[in-house]
Amino acid sequence: MLARELLRTSPERVRAALAARGSDAPLERLLSADVRWREAQAELEALKAERNRGSKEVGALFASGRKAEGEALRARMGELGSRIAAAERDAEALAGEVAELELAIPNLPHESVPVGADETANRTERTWGEPPTFGFEPRAHWDIGPALGILDFERAARISGARFAVLWGAGAALERALVTFMLDVHRGNGYREVYVPFMVNREALVGTGQLPKFEADLFHVEGTDYFLVPTAEVPVTNLHRGEVLAEETLPRRYCAYTPCFRAEAGSHGRDVRGLIRQHQFDKVELVHLATPETSYAELDNLTRSAELVLQRLHLPYRVVTLSTGDMGFAAAKTHDLEVWLPGQQCYREISSCSNCEEFQARRADLKFRPAAGGRARHLHTLNGSGLAVGRTLIAILENGQRADGTVTVPEALRPYLGGLERLAPET
Repeated sequence: MLARELLRTSPERVRAALAARGSDAPLERLLSADVRWREAQAELEALKAERNRGSKEVGALFASGRKAEGEALRARMGELGSRIAAAERDAEALAGEVAELELAIPNLPHESVPVGADETANRTERTWGEPPTFGFEPRAHWDIGPALGILDFERAARISGARFAVLWGAGAALERALVTFMLDVHRGNGYREVYVPFMVNREALVGTGQLPKFEADLFHVEGTDYFLVPTAEVPVTNLHRGEVLAEETLPRRYCAYTPCFRAEAGSHGRDVRGLIRQHQFDKVELVHLATPETSYAELDNLTRSAELVLQRLHLPYRVVTLSTGDMGFAAAKTHDLEVWLPGQQCYREISSCSNCEEFQARRADLKFRPAAGGRARHLHTLNGSGLAVGRTLIAILENGQRADGTVTVPEALRPYLGGLERLAPET
C-alpha cells in the first residue's frame, strides 16, 4: 500500500499517477475517510483529556470536603464516558473504512515507465536471438503436441473441464526437466532455492496485493481460510513477514517452484486454445528483497536472470517495459520477457519482472535495519517468473519443430532427458 503521509501531502501526485494507469481506484473516498478519521481521533482525544481533567477535579473536590460538587461532577464524568465510548466506536469504524480503501489503491508508476493506456504504449528495450525460418508452414503447439502424442486436451477436459491439459510420456518428462533445469540455472546464479506451501492464507494474499481486489481470480478452499497459490510470489514474499532483516543480509534472492492455480475470471475468453492460459500451470519464481537504494539495480539483475534461461535454451525473445496502463496492481515498474512463437507469428509473455518498491512491504510488514543504525525501514520487494514452465514448453515445441513432425530438444535440456535429442510421435 501507499504511505499515508504521501496520500495526505501529495494527493495531486497520486491523482496523476492513477490517471496515467487508467485506474478507477477510490482515492477521493479514501482521502475523505482519512480526514473524517483524523477529526474523529482528535475529538476522541479531546474527550479523553476532558475526562482526565475532570477526574482530577473530582478527587480535589472530595478531598476539600465539597462532596456535593464532587458527586455532581462525577455524574457529568459518567455522561462523558458514554460520549467517549460512542466516539471510540466512530473512530474505529472510520479506521476500518480507511484501511479497506487503502488496499484498493494500486502502486504508483516509476518515473521511467512509459505513459499509455495499454500494451500499445509498451517500450521495447532489446531483442535476443533470431526467430527461426522454416521451409514449411510452422504449426502452433496445440497441433504439434497432440500429433506427437504428448499433449492431450480432450482427456483433461473429461477429468477437469476446459483450460487443463494432460502431458504424456516425453511431454511429462519435458515439463519436469524444465522445472529442474530452471532451478539449477538460478541456484548457479546465486539464488537460494526454497520449497513453500501450495496453499496460503488470506493474510499472505493481502500482503502481496492479490486480495482483496482479485479474489475472483483465485481458487478458495471452501470451509477454510486457504487459497491455492496463484504464484510462488505469494508464499516466498511473505517468508519474512513481521521480521526486521539486517541490511548486511540484503539483497536476498530466492527461487521456488510451485504449481499455480488461477480462475482466470477476467480473461473473457482469451487464449482458450492450447497451454497459454490454464487454470493450473507450473512456474519457477524469483523473488528479491532489497534496500530502496539498490532495488532498481536488482530489477535489472532479476530480468537478466530470467533472460539467462531463455538464452540457455536458445529461444528468441524481446524485453519490453510495460506502460502505466499495462502494469500489474502492485508494480512500480515491470519488464516483460516475450518469447517468439512461430506457430502464432508473434511474441508472447513468458515472464514479468517487477519492482514493487515498498508497496508490498507495507502490506506484509517487511522491514530491514540500516547498517548505520536508526529506525527500521520498509524494504523493496521484486518478483518475476524464471520462467513460466508451460509457456517455455510451448516455445520449445514451436521453435524446435521440423518438417518430419519431430521437435528438436534444446541441447541444455538433453542431460535432463537421458540424452534425448528429438521428440518423435508417441503411441
